[in-house]
Amino acid sequence: MATEPSTTAMNDVQVIQVPEYFYAVDISYLTHMIADMLGRLITHNDLIPLTPSNLTRFHSRTPPNISLNDYLRRIVKYASVEKACLLVLLIYIDRVCELHPQFTISSLTVHRFLITAVTVSSKSLCDSYCTNSHYAKVGGISTQELNALELEFLRLIDWNLSSSGPVLQQYYTNLVQQHPCYEREQTVVNGSTKRRRSSAAESLPDDDDQETARHFDKLLQRDGIPYIA
Repeated sequence: MATEPSTTAMNDVQVIQVPEYFYAVDISYLTHMIADMLGRLITHNDLIPLTPSNLTRFHSRTPPNISLNDYLRRIVKYASVEKACLLVLLIYIDRVCELHPQFTISSLTVHRFLITAVTVSSKSLCDSYCTNSHYAKVGGISTQELNALELEFLRLIDWNLSSSGPVLQQYYTNLVQQHPCYEREQTVVNGSTKRRRSSAAESLPDDDDQETARHFDKLLQRDGIPYIA
């Protein structure tokens, strides 16, 4: 089973190669990258003053005792979260913040947002999913509170829950680019493998966008693919 890079490994910039496409990556690596990215976001957003106008149902009075990384790992472990459902959380954050600029992911909102987003994404993207009472138990809140958070989440995101394979792939590509401990492999035509690594500000070239779209079109025509559109 894959393990996350240790602090020592991160200090030494020991790079781990991950698959080119998100559906093939080890979920522990994906969890680690997402937790780290959210951690950086929270560090920035916690500097924003809290006012009555930006208080939401997702706010806690104080930051929960469990760390973001441990909380996300707990959700993945006990709620059997699919990779697409995990990655789409980043898309949901962008959609909510675009519609509601006053909403911020901070140390006071991230835990409730994550368990609610996982609940919603699992129902939206998966054929089978857990009950709200199970998600609530995993997340450390009551079922009644999760029910209310779910309705509020759907209102905030305007019920826009779906995402395509290429869009998920773009988020995965950017996620790997922004983490110093990972790099993405890409198989070339002759069968050899080359490493892909670029700056966080760099976007996929047009030819890569077209290649990714063709790849997911082929996947959707096959059976037994570990990806749920």
